[in-house]
Amino acid sequence: MTTTDRNPGSAGGDRASGPSHGGPDDEYTPAQLAAMDRTELDRLGARYDGVEVLHVEPGPVPGSALEKQATRQVTMWFALAGVFAVAFLVVYAGSGWFLPDWEWEVGAAPWSALFTPLLGLAMGLSLLCIGIGLVQYVKKLLPHETAVQDKHDGSHFDRVTTGATLMSGLDKSGLPRRKLLLGTIGGMGVAFGAMLIAPLGGLIKNPNTGNPLGTTSWAEGVRLLRDDGTPIRPGDQQPGSLETVFPAVAGGNFQADAATMLIRLRPEQQLSEEPREGQSDFSYGDYVAYSKICTHAGCPVGLYEQETGRILCPCHQSQFLVTQGAKPVFGPATRPLPQLPITVDDEGYFVARSDYIEAVGPTYWNRERI
Repeated sequence: MTTTDRNPGSAGGDRASGPSHGGPDDEYTPAQLAAMDRTELDRLGARYDGVEVLHVEPGPVPGSALEKQATRQVTMWFALAGVFAVAFLVVYAGSGWFLPDWEWEVGAAPWSALFTPLLGLAMGLSLLCIGIGLVQYVKKLLPHETAVQDKHDGSHFDRVTTGATLMSGLDKSGLPRRKLLLGTIGGMGVAFGAMLIAPLGGLIKNPNTGNPLGTTSWAEGVRLLRDDGTPIRPGDQQPGSLETVFPAVAGGNFQADAATMLIRLRPEQQLSEEPREGQSDFSYGDYVAYSKICTHAGCPVGLYEQETGRILCPCHQSQFLVTQGAKPVFGPATRPLPQLPITVDDEGYFVARSDYIEAVGPTYWNRERI
């Protein structure tokens, strides 16, 4: 397509003389360059740039059935790219809002299992449609030209003719007159950009919202359940035994910070028990409950020597004395295991009186502030 434009500004020339670089600047004045249209400047710049055009295959005739068909195809691909980008945003932002909440867990619900694959599928299809649309646009709507160009230093002449070449390329692309395609590309760009930016929200979101490092699912009235989901009554355990229990909440037995050791003390241990200050009423009879998460590196402390009353961590050999508030007596751990206050409900089953009053697991830099 050839566009004739005598407007000096749009053609790339100007009426003010720039710095002299010799060569074409000596042959063509700014007024002469401004008087030429884009096509003339494009061809003139190509000649002085040492460009040799080997082959030219024009694009479809403007307004022809072939051009309209190609435009519809390209528009369709770009529109689909925008649709899939919007689908990505809907899945990403809608989860937990107007769509089911997503949470990774073993044996997750169908939505949780499909959440990540749906995000990947939507983004992948959006990128694929953009790629296909670009290929179709270049192959079916743009003129094809094969040329060879030598490299050389630039000048005012080069700036003028290069500007004309770029504007001429825009005209040849047909975008200014293909309003639907141009609008589709704009909408696709907005949706695609939003899709790329949306995951960054997870990087700026405060991970400590709701105090997840300082709280667990234990709360007043929450029953203590075995791994098989059965509740526990006083008398279900033998003196000196340990039972791992979890909160009676959805997914409680899969929560890493909720695992708790329910220990029934031996008679002589109960007599020598020395609870930590302010925690004398945390036990129930001869039962005590301590976090199963080591305060050194977060390993599960599941080994219990009932004769010595020591709870052992198998990772780094920390030992905690159950009769002295589970304080560390050996190994690298420096903080006692948090104790869960327990009692029984109206049906005689063990329940928590509250959550742990201190952070569970390894000591971390802001533990004292949560």
